[in-house]
Amino acid sequence: MTTTRSIQASWRGTPTIEGAGVHLRRAFGYQQMPQFDPFLLLDDFHSDNPADYLAGFPWHPHRGIETVTYMLHGAVKHGDSMGNHGVIEGGDVQWMTAGCGIIHEEMPQQTDSGLLWGLQLWVNLPASHKMMPPRYRDVRGATIPEVTLEQGVRVKIVCGRIGNVNAPVSDIVVDPEFLDVTLPPNATFTHPVKDGYTAFSYILDGNGQFIGADHPTPFEKEMLTLFERNGDHIQSEGGKDGARLLLISGKPLGEPIAWYGPIVMNTKQELQIAFQEYQDGTFIKSR
Repeated sequence: MTTTRSIQASWRGTPTIEGAGVHLRRAFGYQQMPQFDPFLLLDDFHSDNPADYLAGFPWHPHRGIETVTYMLHGAVKHGDSMGNHGVIEGGDVQWMTAGCGIIHEEMPQQTDSGLLWGLQLWVNLPASHKMMPPRYRDVRGATIPEVTLEQGVRVKIVCGRIGNVNAPVSDIVVDPEFLDVTLPPNATFTHPVKDGYTAFSYILDGNGQFIGADHPTPFEKEMLTLFERNGDHIQSEGGKDGARLLLISGKPLGEPIAWYGPIVMNTKQELQIAFQEYQDGTFIKSR
């Protein structure tokens, strides 16, 4: 017997400013941990006003996490302490594992339309992998498979799988799934989720409802929905205008979190060591 996951909570994100002055909407973050374990935060930067984003995210460190940047429109220039550099554009994904330490910059670029729209997800690393070697994966949109299912539902598979179709990103520590789902009006999408895994959805556009175990829960643009961990699948239905949403899941770590700024470790002592190493120039480890 299969069971549909119920809704634990739904809300809209909070406008905030990060980096050198980038205006964004924080769907969830520090205030919601550890509800989203192993995920730490999700930011939605979306504006057609270059003044909201051109200041960007100048050089800064990370340790103990992975960052996933998914671009929908516009472009972001990247550079890091491993020597990687380039530009990710609409449809592209940057999956960066900070591990023992990386310093990088992410600088939005103004395009002809002026529209910049991207999302960044932070994924925690377990204690056993906090100090793993850093790595960088630049995934072009053309390599991300898209499948068309019943009722015209389309799913881009950034991480995970649909049927026999696998995503280009694999070998990720917390076994995440990252799907970009487009629902035509009144179409239904039912997707299995592993037992005990954290699962949430973020609505990019449109409206509809989640068909929970007890009652339907409406959703609309920029709404974040966290599902209960009991139940083996999630069911969504597009509204009269259809909908586009992210569906993300991963295996909880169940470990203590010590988090300050761009560094996430397990203890305050580890945090102190990280920031001291950043100050004295020993933050980046030899490869």
